[in-house]
Amino acid sequence: MRIALPHRGWLFDLDGTVYLGEALLPGAAETIAALRADGRRVAFLSNKPLFTRADYAEKLTRLGIPTGADEVVNSSIVLARHLQKLDPGAPVFVIGEAPLIGELREHGFEVRDDAEVRWVVIAFDRTFDYAKLNTALQAVRRHDARLIATNPDRTCPVEGGEIPDCAGMTAAVEAVSGKQVEVVVGKPSSIILQVALDTLAVEARDCVIVGDRIETDIVMGKRLGLATVLVLSGITRGDDPRIAELAPDLVVPGIRALLG
Repeated sequence: MRIALPHRGWLFDLDGTVYLGEALLPGAAETIAALRADGRRVAFLSNKPLFTRADYAEKLTRLGIPTGADEVVNSSIVLARHLQKLDPGAPVFVIGEAPLIGELREHGFEVRDDAEVRWVVIAFDRTFDYAKLNTALQAVRRHDARLIATNPDRTCPVEGGEIPDCAGMTAAVEAVSGKQVEVVVGKPSSIILQVALDTLAVEARDCVIVGDRIETDIVMGKRLGLATVLVLSGITRGDDPRIAELAPDLVVPGIRALLG
């Protein structure tokens, strides 16, 4: 079976690329299996901080793509590692859910429920409310807290449509506090890509990024020297004018088309 591109390393986005909700997209298991059988290195790269790497690995395995936690890179672990370099052990307030909070605690951070912090961490948070927004505001106003975020996505693809993502929480905090997020670690940042390339043990020029978002997956690949494959099974539609502007190496209906 012919594989569309010759590169040794393959990075796959998850939501909208490999699966939607609890269903694999057509050809996903066969494509990943064929790449592995051909000696290609595969890892999964997600901006979504709602699950741990072990959770993602368990889900992929359950859906038919055997995966270890060390083959998954998500924005939670990338943020925790990056913030550890900037301010190890700092007190933080988290706009985010339990997996991200757990990741930060495991990396030695003091996660607090009040404004007595040096950082406000902003992530995709389905429990976001006025109280969290107010705590973030007070952290900035009273303690000059700095802002860091997991990812820039406006929405997340789900079965039947899209739901609000991290950009909504970030915009709210920036709007009320007047302070800008200093670092967004997720795609299209070079921060998350370097962790992924280290995971694969390949260089950017020998790697492909496969994803459904032109503004994150494809922009990151183009900016940082990867081959790029845009799948039209998630967020980006085929008539999006940015496709012509950015010119991905391949534009395909879905992951199945990577196998000839």
